[in-house]
Amino acid sequence: MLNIHDLTISFAGEDLFSSITFKLNSGDRVGLVGKNGAGKSTLLKIISGEQEYDRGSLAMERDLSIGFLKQDIDFVEGRTVLEESYEAFVEIREIEEKLFKVNTALAERTDYESEYYHDLIHELDVLTHRYEVLGGYSYQGETEKILTGLGFKSRDFDKKTETFSGGWRMRIELAKLLLQNHDILLLDEPTNHLDIESIIWFENFLKGFNGAVLLVSHDKMFLDNVTNRTIEISLGSIYDYKKPYSEYLLVRGEIREKQLQAQKNQEKEIKQTEQLIEKFRAKANKASMAQSLIKKLNRVERIEVDAEDTSVMKVHFPMSIAPGKVVVETENLSKSYGDKHVLEGIDLSIERGARIAFVGQNGQGKSTLAKIIVGELDHKGKLKLGHNVQIGYFAQNQSEYLDGEITLLQTMEDAANDTNRSKVRDMLGAFLFRGDEVEKKVKVLSGGEKNRLALCKMLLQPFNVLVMDEPTNHLDIASKHVLKQALQKFEGTLIVVSHDRDFLQELTSKVYEFKDEHIKEYLGDINYFLEEYQMDNFREVEKNYQKGKSKDVTPAKKPEKRNQKENKQLQNRLKKVENEIGKVEGEIKVMDEELSQGKIDAIKDSNFFLQYEAYKLKLSELMEEWEKIQLEME
Repeated sequence: MLNIHDLTISFAGEDLFSSITFKLNSGDRVGLVGKNGAGKSTLLKIISGEQEYDRGSLAMERDLSIGFLKQDIDFVEGRTVLEESYEAFVEIREIEEKLFKVNTALAERTDYESEYYHDLIHELDVLTHRYEVLGGYSYQGETEKILTGLGFKSRDFDKKTETFSGGWRMRIELAKLLLQNHDILLLDEPTNHLDIESIIWFENFLKGFNGAVLLVSHDKMFLDNVTNRTIEISLGSIYDYKKPYSEYLLVRGEIREKQLQAQKNQEKEIKQTEQLIEKFRAKANKASMAQSLIKKLNRVERIEVDAEDTSVMKVHFPMSIAPGKVVVETENLSKSYGDKHVLEGIDLSIERGARIAFVGQNGQGKSTLAKIIVGELDHKGKLKLGHNVQIGYFAQNQSEYLDGEITLLQTMEDAANDTNRSKVRDMLGAFLFRGDEVEKKVKVLSGGEKNRLALCKMLLQPFNVLVMDEPTNHLDIASKHVLKQALQKFEGTLIVVSHDRDFLQELTSKVYEFKDEHIKEYLGDINYFLEEYQMDNFREVEKNYQKGKSKDVTPAKKPEKRNQKENKQLQNRLKKVENEIGKVEGEIKVMDEELSQGKIDAIKDSNFFLQYEAYKLKLSELMEEWEKIQLEME
C-alpha cells in the first residue's frame, strides 16, 4: 500500500530522522512509539502530505485514501454534532442536492414525452445508483452508530459543536475519519480524549478495520490490544518489529543484550590479535605473520550495538510552607451546567498530606470538582481552603494555556519572579529543553513537549497542594515514569484525576469514585479499589458500567475475596513458571541440536557442558515447582 524509502527530514540543519525505510501493508496495525520530539507526529504529517521532506521517496498505490487524525483541529461554528459529522460524506451530500433539484424539476414539468424530461429521468437513475453505491441510504444510521460508540448520547446530536470541549470535538473529528472508509488511518494520540468505555469500542473498531493503521500512542494497554507491529523512532533511526508494544520491548531488549555480548566478545578477540601483532612486529622472522594479522583485523566487520536514548527529564516538586491540618473542605457542594446535574451534595474533607485519586467515567464530575477546588468554577454549597494552602494546578488541557507565538524561554521568563527568573534556563534543561531549543516557538512543539513545558512552568510558583488532571496525556512512557517518581516524593497533598492504572499504582492511598452525581470513598490504593469490584483494571469496571452491573456493587466478603486473590496469584505464578520452562527447554533444544550435528566449536568450549547441565538442573527444579503450584490450585 505504502512504501517509504530512505526518508530524511531536518530542522535547523539537524536531522530529526534520517534514511528510514519501511512498508505499510493492508492489515498492519502499527504502533509508532518514541520519546516526545522524536518525530512521530512529523512522520504522520509527511505521509499525509501535510509536510515536505528533505530526501528519500514515498510511493503509494493509485487512488489510495489516507485519513489523518491530528492533535490540533479547527471547527466551523454553527453546525450541530450531526451536521459536522455529515461533512465526512462530501459526495453523498452533493448527490443529495442534485437529487433534490432533479426531483423538483420533474415535479414541475408535464412534458412527459419531451427529450429534456427523458434526460432528467436518466440523470435521476444515474444519481440514484451512485447514491446507493456510496451508502447514501445508510450513512445517517452509521453516523449515529459511530457517534454513540465514541460516547455521544442521542440528545447531543442536535447541539452545536462549539458548546462542547476540545476533547469532545476531537471525538467528532475521529467519528468523521472513521466514517470515510479510508485505506490508511493515521492516528496521533487518539485515546487522549476518550474515556475507557469509548477506548474499548474504538479498540474493537480498529481490530475489524481492513486497511492499515499507523498510530501514535503512549497507552501501553491500548497498543497491546490493537497493534500487531511496532515501529520505534529513536535517535533518528527506526526499529521495526512485527510485535505489539510489550512483546517488542522484550525482543528489542534481548537483541540489544546479545549485541552487547557479541561486541564484548569481539573486542576481546581484537585486543588479543592486537597484542599478537605488537609481539610479532618486534621480530624480523615474524613480520610477515604480523602483516597477515593486520590484514585480517582490517577485514573484521565491527559489531555495532543499537543506540539507546536514555535521556529523561528531571522533575522535583518542592513543598512550600506547611498548611493547616485540613486543606480542603466542602459541605453540600453541587454543580450543574444548565439542566445537567454533575455533582450533588458533596461532603468532602481532605487532610494535609493526603494522596487521592479521582476515578470514574468521563462526564461524572472528576475534572469539575478539581476545577472547583482550584477556583476555576463557581458552584453551590460551601468550599473552604485551609490555612496557608497554596495550590498548584495542572489542567487536562494545560498546553492550551500556552502562547504558541512566543519562545519557550519567554514563556518561562514571563511566568517567573525576581527570585527564580535567573534559574529558568536550568529548569528548561532539566525538562530536556537545552541549548538553542529554548528559542523555539511553543507552537512547533509536539503535544508531549508542550506538556513538559507546562509542568516546568508550573514549578515557578510555590504550592503545598497539587491538583493534576490527566497529567500523563501526551507524555511518552519514560516521562510518565519520571513524573510518577517525582509525585511519589512530593511531601504535600496530592489529588490526581486519571484513568491510567499503571500511573496510579503506588501513587495514591485513597480513591474517590465519581458516579451518578455523587462520590464514594475507598480507603486504599487503586488496587484496593479494583479488588473491591473483583476486577483487574478500569476496563472491566467500565464494562460493568455499560451493562449496568456496578450500580449497587457490594464488595465481596473478605474470605471470598482473599481466596480469589490467592487463586489469581497462583495463576500468575503458574504462568511465570510455564514461560520459564519454555525458555529453558528452548535453550536445551538448541544445545541438543549442536551436539547432534557435531559442532566441534561448541563441544570444545569448556563452558558448554557446564551450561548444558545447569539448564537440565534448572528444568528439573522448574518442573517440581510447576507440580507444587498445580497441587495448591487443586
